[in-house]
Order: sequence, then structure tokens, then C-alpha cells
Amino acid sequence: MEGTEKVLDKRTTLLRPPEPDANKAPIENTVEVTPLAVLGEDIFTNTRPLWLPPGARGVYGGAVIAQCLAAAQLTVKDDFLVHSCHCYFLLAGSATIPIMYHVERVRDGRSFATRTVQARQKGKCIFTTTISFVREASGGAKQIHHAAALPEGVEMPQPSWDNEPDAAWDKGPFQSRRIELLNMNDKETRPDQRRARQWHRSRGKISAEGGHQAHLNALAYISDSYFIGMVSRIHKLWRLGMTPQEVAALPEDKRAPLQQFLEFEGLGSKLEDWVARPRMGMLVSLDHSIYFHEPKRVRADEWMFSEIESPWSGDGRGVVMQRIYAQDGTLLASCMQEGVVRLQQDGTEKTSKI
Repeated sequence: MEGTEKVLDKRTTLLRPPEPDANKAPIENTVEVTPLAVLGEDIFTNTRPLWLPPGARGVYGGAVIAQCLAAAQLTVKDDFLVHSCHCYFLLAGSATIPIMYHVERVRDGRSFATRTVQARQKGKCIFTTTISFVREASGGAKQIHHAAALPEGVEMPQPSWDNEPDAAWDKGPFQSRRIELLNMNDKETRPDQRRARQWHRSRGKISAEGGHQAHLNALAYISDSYFIGMVSRIHKLWRLGMTPQEVAALPEDKRAPLQQFLEFEGLGSKLEDWVARPRMGMLVSLDHSIYFHEPKRVRADEWMFSEIESPWSGDGRGVVMQRIYAQDGTLLASCMQEGVVRLQQDGTEKTSKI
């Protein structure tokens, strides 16, 4: 066992990663899981290395959510569609250690099926989720229906967006249109009245082989993007890894893009503006929920619109809410997340734990 742990310490995947499948979209390769039948029924592992965002404490949470969903979907019949996913982030996931996904078949009913998935590294549970599936068209011939509409005044996708160059930091499996911030600089609006809007879509075309499951995995992956960070945005917290003084001292070619970003975020454009801002001490997701309203309507390789808001923050925590729409206005999913949002107090936050 000791020798096995030493080997795993040097590997990001349990098995040698295959070459990306050119017939699949990048997101399909990113969230793919591999069954480990030799270890037992319904045990899976990440097929390829996981992404560690710059400055993050652990791997990107959306990838773990999506891989848990991918594993769970492999244990239900094709006519059972995910309708809710409730997750808890327990420990920061290491990008240098394989993740083992253990799926438990809690219940298989006529209309609903329930799965729990534990993501483990070195025997410790780093993430857990309960996922519920509903049998397609099981709601009966007579039904009620309503859905929130796409917000008014939203800029719709344009053909010219296809040819826009990607930002230097935006090379992942999803393409994003620059985020739009509403009411951020209006001093009369409360933090809960501020909004962030963005368009996303998967790069490439999701394969027919991947089916609707691949589109749902992709939506789960993107649902964690820019999410809990909304709390720091609406309060205009300084969250860069550099101090205001370090940014101000950078050469012009390096300072200018950061200065433009800080001005866009409402933090001002000069040193005296920046030093006056409260500084972020810790920003960590605690839980994450997704309600899939129209599972079969999700087309993650087409533009999807998301709007994020935060109804509350306090006691070192914050709550954010998100709605995701198809381009035609169909409400695809609603998401919620709570996270730790702590300000720097005395400089010890870098080593603090939760």
C-alpha cells in the first residue's frame, strides 16, 4: 500500500491518459471518467488530468461536479434524466492525485432514481453529491408549466462572435463572451440588486455518441464558472494575488491590462482607489446545487446565457444564484451556491482552514 501511494503521488490519473478523441468536443474529453470494474461495481476515475485554476486552493470545482454527474449517468437507464444535483465541497482537491468516484445506487423507482457519488483522494472524501433522475415523460398528459423569461435588453449572440480572439486566460473547453456587470457603479443600488451576465458555449461540436448526457455534463461544468466570485464583485473586494502597490509598480505593458480589468470591475484606476478597497482573505465554495429544468433541451455547444446575483452575505459566507438560458429563451437550469467569503483580518488568512 505504501508503494502504491508513492506511485499515485506522481500521477494525475490512475491510468495512462489516452489521446484526446478528435471526434468529440474538448469538454467531452475534459470530463470523461473511466470505469474501474476490477475494483468493484460503480467505481470510476478521472480519465485525464484535472485543471488547477491559478491561485486556487484546489482543482476547478465544476470539473468534479461534472465528473460525478458523468459517473452517475452511467448507472441509470437512458430514459432517466437528471433533474437535480446537490453537492458539498469538503476538501480542496489535489491536481496531482487521481480522483476515485464511488457511486451508490440509493434507489431505482418507476419515476425517479437516486444516486450518491463520493469523490475520494487517498481514501478521503473531498466532495459528495446526491443526484436525482426522473423518467422522461413521467409527469402525465396534463401538466402545469411556467418559467422565468430571458431578461429584457440582453445582447443576443452575433455571427461576429465566432471570429473573436480568445483572451490569454480563456483557453479552456468553453468559449465565453466578455462578462457584463449591471448596476456595479451605481451607488444607489444595493449589492443584491447587482447582476453579472455572460454567454458561454462549448468549443467544437458535442458528439452524437456523447448524447444528451454529454450536454448535461458540460452544463454542470460551466455552472461553477465565476459563481461564488460574484460576492466579491458586488462588494468590490481586492482579490488579486498582488497588492495594490505591486500592481502600481509594474511596467506599463503589464500594468495596463490589470488596470483596465480593475476599472471594469469598479475598483478604480489608480493606486489610491485600490488601497481603499477591503482585501479578500478567503473565497471557497461550500455547496452547489443545480436544478435541470429542460434536460433534453440543453445544447451546450450552442450559446447559453447566464445571469448571476447574490441575495445575501454575512458571517463570513455568501450565497449566489444563477439562471441559465438557451438562446431562444428556454430556462435550462437554476443554480445556487454558498461559499466562505472572508476578508483579510491580520494577514493570517493564507494559512487558515475551514
